[in-house]
Amino acid sequence: MKVSTALCSTALGVGLGTLLLPGAALADTVVSPATTPVGGTVVLTATTCNPKSGDVIFRVTGPNRDENVRSTTAAAGGGLSAELFTAGFTLGTYTVAATCADGSSAGSATFTVTPIGGAPAGSGGDDRDSGALAAGGTLLGTAAAGAVLLLRRRRPASIVA
Repeated sequence: MKVSTALCSTALGVGLGTLLLPGAALADTVVSPATTPVGGTVVLTATTCNPKSGDVIFRVTGPNRDENVRSTTAAAGGGLSAELFTAGFTLGTYTVAATCADGSSAGSATFTVTPIGGAPAGSGGDDRDSGALAAGGTLLGTAAAGAVLLLRRRRPASIVA
């Protein structure tokens, strides 16, 4: 492998990792709990939306829903939150996408509505953002490991020469 090719690959990996990490770290919408029975309540929280800037719009989509939930309620841990009652929801998985008052995206998360007496409640979160964070970290780690291996291979060759 030529040195210029390896360096280009390393630079590309570092660049992609750098792009993926901040977006995943900054956009954060949480749904808690991640599983609730029909008629239960989930708390939607957009942690990156500033309460002083205005409201947040949570767009809930799923098997029988396509609705917006508006909130100006400050969340205890920061950001804005709203409670959503799942009475009348069809069983299945729903996606919540949040948009801050300034128009920026606060990411998305999912929750599942189960039958009464169904699966126990779990903590909410965003699998998509976790995947982007993991992908960014993997790209950065791989690029760093490739650079170290490339430098180790180059060192003995330069000593011999």
